[in-house]
Amino acid sequence: MSKSNPPEIHAPATRGAIHLVMQGKGGVGKSLVSTWLAEYLLTRRKEVRCIDGDPVNRSLVQYAALNADKLDLVNSDGIVDRTRYDVLLERFASEEATFLLDSGATVFLPLWSYIVETEMIRVLRDLGKRLYVHCVVCGGEMLNDTLVGFETLAKGTPDRNIVLWLNEYFGGIARDGKTFDQMTIFRENSDKVLGSVGIPQRSPDTFGVAIQRMREKKLTFDEAIQSEGFGLAEKSRVHIVRKKVYDQLDQLEML
Repeated sequence: MSKSNPPEIHAPATRGAIHLVMQGKGGVGKSLVSTWLAEYLLTRRKEVRCIDGDPVNRSLVQYAALNADKLDLVNSDGIVDRTRYDVLLERFASEEATFLLDSGATVFLPLWSYIVETEMIRVLRDLGKRLYVHCVVCGGEMLNDTLVGFETLAKGTPDRNIVLWLNEYFGGIARDGKTFDQMTIFRENSDKVLGSVGIPQRSPDTFGVAIQRMREKKLTFDEAIQSEGFGLAEKSRVHIVRKKVYDQLDQLEML
């Protein structure tokens, strides 16, 4: 028996994009990417709506400057209720804004399976919106797990819409003498990759301390640079990191 095609949704084109930060491995810098990306979007757009969808470790809502909403996904039995994503999809479709969703590692598979099952990417595309998936890939001991997360996303998306954040904090992203772009897993899925943002390993006693202090105080780049609690050298380091990240994001032309 042949399956009937899902009904097409017809609506006037609207402006705005949806950015999902996703990775099935915890502790890889996903929250860092979410806050940096959120601030970048705020500097480039008039209206950005940030949503903290991590039911375990809510980080985005701790940044006052980002004004993030909480997305409660866990029901009274402590189980992730995927029907609550229906409300989120309605917001994505109906509100004329740029969205950023920071999803936790614990909801990686429930969220992605929901996106695939509902054909959310196609639905939003038909409405004139583009969905981008931001995936962190780490070096060191985190490499294999984050590669699995990347492959899961690549196999499920119909579009070339994955933005890789190559985080070298835990070590270089290489295996068996091959750099990331030489690995089979990347070459087989490169058609789904829009581009990448490199987070290079920097001196831990200078750049590392400045960024860590910024993170601990829950400050954005701009707040840290304007803060009286940061010295000139620290502010310069924060500025250098911000410029490097923003320059790479500008090249992706996602706005």
